[in-house]
Amino acid sequence: MGALSGVVVLIALGLVAWFTPLLSVRTVQVDGLAAVPEQQVLDALQVPDGLSMMRLDTNAMAERVSHLPKVRSVRVQRVFPSTVQVTVVERTPVLYFDSPEGAHLLDCDSVEFAIEPPGPGVPKLITDHPDGSDAVTKAAVAVMAAIPLPLRDQVGVGAVVARSVSDIALELRDGRTVLWGGTVDSARKAAVVGPLLSQPGKVFDVSSPNLVTVK
Repeated sequence: MGALSGVVVLIALGLVAWFTPLLSVRTVQVDGLAAVPEQQVLDALQVPDGLSMMRLDTNAMAERVSHLPKVRSVRVQRVFPSTVQVTVVERTPVLYFDSPEGAHLLDCDSVEFAIEPPGPGVPKLITDHPDGSDAVTKAAVAVMAAIPLPLRDQVGVGAVVARSVSDIALELRDGRTVLWGGTVDSARKAAVVGPLLSQPGKVFDVSSPNLVTVK
């Protein structure tokens, strides 16, 4: 009898939690936004007024927000008693390329997520057929993504010239050139290029990171 009473109590508590206004959504907190307007996220979430926290489909909400072009990833969580916590990771440009429509921004996954001015410090991609699905474009993006952000700021990449997947060069804003080669050993190349650029020269070849040259 005691066990049955316990089950009845649990069912009753579950029903209360499911339907009671005490556990309804009162606050939606969105973190991680810089370029995406908060109202766009709230509109995509589609949180019904007064809905019980227990009835939220957080996966469906996250899926809707993830379709916003500038959203790379999103997590939606319940924070009891009444808050929906949304954590957004935005797409940020690592390269852009020009077209008649404007500047196409590419993130570290080679996703074209916006056509708008790239902002200061974003290098221009120079290649024959720039496109997020193009192999040469993807290789250029992979090279930039392999360079840590502090090093990118330090060396000041103005443009990435990609003639093929194995012939990629970085044109620095001060007029120097780094011959990168392909994406193989990019981590090693990123490790050696910083110290190498402290030497005098115009052309720095790290395409073979174990045998770098300066001209």
